[in-house]
Amino acid sequence: MSAPLPDLRLYLVTDRAMTAAYGLVPTVLDAVAGGVGIVQLRDPEADDDELVRIGRELHAALAGRVPLLVNDRVHLVEAIGAEGAHIGQHDLPADQARQVLGPDRLLGLSVQTVAHVEAARELGPGVVDYIGIGPVWDTATKPDAARAGGPAHTAAVAAASPWPSVAIGGINLARVPSLRHTGIDGISVVSAICCAPEPRRAAEELLAAWTR
Repeated sequence: MSAPLPDLRLYLVTDRAMTAAYGLVPTVLDAVAGGVGIVQLRDPEADDDELVRIGRELHAALAGRVPLLVNDRVHLVEAIGAEGAHIGQHDLPADQARQVLGPDRLLGLSVQTVAHVEAARELGPGVVDYIGIGPVWDTATKPDAARAGGPAHTAAVAAASPWPSVAIGGINLARVPSLRHTGIDGISVVSAICCAPEPRRAAEELLAAWTR
């Protein structure tokens, strides 16, 4: 493992459009105050310069309270000052991403199948730090997402993984209980917090439902 893993129980992936009314930074800070342990900056609409600007502002506001990871664009992690990156199956290969990041930053990898886990294991130790499994349920947040697998499939993928894991995709407060016994280490959400009128309260309720 490259760096000590943060608290994965509640993982926030940002969406600037969803937070437009309240603001990205205030939403994230409220969510962290409510129990979010790790934040992933995702903004496919922003160009590199804009993402660096947004990332620096967010990283400064977080002030080290929780790690900030950059979605996909591993080459911007250094410029933002982020603690790592999260990549998908169609992004830069994990071993190449690790070379860019160096040994001391976090690297997460999205997987959908046991075969994806096995392929990542073949890269050897020290490449991937944790995995994101999903989508569990259909989600409008990512239109090109893979087919939803459901909790049972999530459990099978988690069981095959040597790394800690979080589940993502269509997770809301009502669905959290069905994931507590799947072997994952936490839940990752977008709209459940980014669309909430009170992000802190939403985070508190999600974390309570997970840890209950």
